[in-house]
Amino acid sequence: MRWSSLFQSASIGQVTSSENALSAEKTAYEQKPFVAPHGATEVLLVRHGASQAFVPGEPFPMLGPQGNPALSPLGQQQAKLVGARLATEPITAAYATRLVRTVETAQPLVDATGIDLQINQNLHEIFLGEWEGGVSRIKMAELTDPVAKEVVSTGRWDLVPGAEKYDDFGDRCMTGLQQLIDAHTGGNVVAFVHGGVIGAIASRVVGGEGRVGIVDNCSVSHVVSLDGRLILKSFNDTAHLGGLFTGPPTV
Repeated sequence: MRWSSLFQSASIGQVTSSENALSAEKTAYEQKPFVAPHGATEVLLVRHGASQAFVPGEPFPMLGPQGNPALSPLGQQQAKLVGARLATEPITAAYATRLVRTVETAQPLVDATGIDLQINQNLHEIFLGEWEGGVSRIKMAELTDPVAKEVVSTGRWDLVPGAEKYDDFGDRCMTGLQQLIDAHTGGNVVAFVHGGVIGAIASRVVGGEGRVGIVDNCSVSHVVSLDGRLILKSFNDTAHLGGLFTGPPTV
């Protein structure tokens, strides 16, 4: 069984007999839903829910060198909504990262389905060097630091002093993705990860450099692997969070 219509992709080219206006002698080339063929692996990349606010003078808890904030009340609500959307999907495996905000985002799905949650050691967020522990929140909110302005314009977090190099980060993310594909070939995998991770993977899959687009909290992006080829089926899907295309999510 493949992903339900929530995550089906589209294709063209199947020949069918017309059931309406065309005569019995004619055929029509109609657009048909495409279901990934046998052997394809489908990976849903879910960004974690909104994490707790940073208060100056109260640095985030740390896990090794990285800030490790928990979900905020809003993030917990977002996690419930994405968990409900995914709970009826035929999921083969579920993963989170070592950072608690991804584990907490996965918990509603785990509670609803009983699926085991595994940890991938390569899909954690980019290391932000001198901006870890919550400093990045201030820098990106105030935008008075020239480096912050450059990060906004380029999408490259490795401009931050001491941060993980962009190419190294991308390589690490692709290694993590390939680990999921190799471990669950032909299956359907959900990975609760981070905005930077999703952006890096999407950029590599489409063959670009830098930022592909905005990755909202608890959005879902869909990658399909088939015969060594990667396809970005969808990106930053937030339908489960409500709201309009031109406005913020309801939740």
